[in-house]
Amino acid sequence: MRYGQAHRSYGGPGSGTRGVLAAFALAGCGALLAAGCAPAGAPGAGPGASPPRAAPTASAGGPSGSPSGSPAAAPPPAKGSVTVTGEIAKGLESPWGVAPLPGGDLLVASRDKGTISRVSPATGAVTPIGEVPGVAPGGEGGLLGLALSPSFASDKMVYAYFTTESDNRIARMRYDEHRDPGQQLGAPDTVFRGIPKGLIHNGGRIAFGPDRMLYAGTGETGDTGLAQDRRSLGGKILRMTPDGQPVHGNPEADSVVYSYGHRNVQGLAWDKDKRLWASEFGQNTWDELNLIEPGANYGWPEAEGKAGKPGLRDPVAVWKTDEASPSGIAWAQGSVWMAGLKGERLWRIPLAGPDPVAEPEAFLAGEYGRLRTVVALGGDRLLLVTSETDGRGSPEAGDDRILTLTVR
Repeated sequence: MRYGQAHRSYGGPGSGTRGVLAAFALAGCGALLAAGCAPAGAPGAGPGASPPRAAPTASAGGPSGSPSGSPAAAPPPAKGSVTVTGEIAKGLESPWGVAPLPGGDLLVASRDKGTISRVSPATGAVTPIGEVPGVAPGGEGGLLGLALSPSFASDKMVYAYFTTESDNRIARMRYDEHRDPGQQLGAPDTVFRGIPKGLIHNGGRIAFGPDRMLYAGTGETGDTGLAQDRRSLGGKILRMTPDGQPVHGNPEADSVVYSYGHRNVQGLAWDKDKRLWASEFGQNTWDELNLIEPGANYGWPEAEGKAGKPGLRDPVAVWKTDEASPSGIAWAQGSVWMAGLKGERLWRIPLAGPDPVAEPEAFLAGEYGRLRTVVALGGDRLLLVTSETDGRGSPEAGDDRILTLTVR
């Protein structure tokens, strides 16, 4: 039997093993990621062991541009670290979106079941709160991203991005925790519909930005022409009001399209200076981390990776597709942290303003299998969600899991 330490620090690519992980009690969180609140935690008895996987060879990412210093603050160190501090849930089925609640509990979406559950980090308890009507799982589609309303404290609205029989759409539902388990979601109010759907490339990440507007990453469903079609919602990053309307100041009047030329966007995060970052799946050669500017064209399918073509925006960092296949991202400690599915590792991209200060650095390579979602809890703490039960992994006993990390 292969067991590790309850608190294991990872100082570089491929180090460490899967081990018995202590539960990490999180308490006193503020409502939203945008608010930057961090639950406090303390180690306790773990709910189960996590036997290690055979780790693939990790390597640094592709070219990441020329570093430049930031006059506002010292850049993060070239080398970082990751410490796995706990396992707060296990036995989850196809987890995808995660939304931290006030008080520290989590809402977690199951892509294939179409349900949302509440997870208690203090006890590891997973309690279904309800099913989202109309979800039609299939391929990479289903119940995907979750986000809480910027006014959640008063309106109790949970937003969900999901695939139906006809499209991908965004709906909001009132969450009433005083009702019986499984019956706590109100009827869905569709705020946006008509995003193209497919067996692949449905995008799905949603998040409220520092401007309190709703952003959504979409995919081109395998129809590459949609990414360059400004009239299509596929292969785009969308920006809308909480009611699903175009935002004044978007690149085009009466349009929710914020940027285009994307293949499949599944990661959205803002840094401390309110810059928007997005992760994107490549095809055969390069996965990407992009700095998003309104109205910019990110190249797909005319370019993949750093093409240097006039009129197209190059990515900030790139990876070979078998080292990343990125999904969720989060910003913490001066770096973007990016979950890799096929790559089965967590990438750190240290930044000084918009520029990398060093090559991307890999952690946890092969330790927990496919990695889907990263959530910033404030300060040096992250949540990491695995994705071994999505039909493309090799699930072991206890998969899928939510882990707590301390990062530098």
